Amino acid sequence: MVAAARASEVKAEGFLRGACAALAAASALLVGLSTQTETVLLVRKKATVRDVQALWVLAMAAAVAAGYHLLQLLKCFYLGRVGGVNPCRRSSRALAWICLLLDKACAYTTFATTVAAAQACVIALDGAHALQWTKLCNIYTRFCEQIAGSLVLGILAAAGTAVLSAVSARNVVRLYPAPPPPYAAH
Repeated sequence: MVAAARASEVKAEGFLRGACAALAAASALLVGLSTQTETVLLVRKKATVRDVQALWVLAMAAAVAAGYHLLQLLKCFYLGRVGGVNPCRRSSRALAWICLLLDKACAYTTFATTVAAAQACVIALDGAHALQWTKLCNIYTRFCEQIAGSLVLGILAAAGTAVLSAVSARNVVRLYPAPPPPYAAH
């Protein structure tokens, strides 16, 4: 019964990791490949991800997060095959702690880069009149819509990674014995 429950947990974690990998990869591809060329005052201008540094950082962070989730997905496939049995308890504790720390770092990085990119995009959407920066999204509409879609995918990937971080924390706690019950006062 316990082995079946553990196998279903590994499958659920694998499914969530696959979803996070797909979301992060889609976010990276969408932001990385988005371009639009428009004529502004008789000059052809091209909007790309390199125009806003935060978008470039988002593309790289999302690609790394997708790769990390794919590696962890392979780990889930392996654990699902061997039944989740860990031959050495000490090494499984170290692996569980490493996975927890990497999941937390991935969640924080994905969330932080997505929010930073969103903040940079607000300036493109509204402009900054004090700095004499004009709105860009009324010129590069398709580009801005693609970036908005990428930001939504990035936030979903960050939320999924946060859930996976909680799963990793649960896996770490499970490896330690339960404390003895307190003595009852007579």
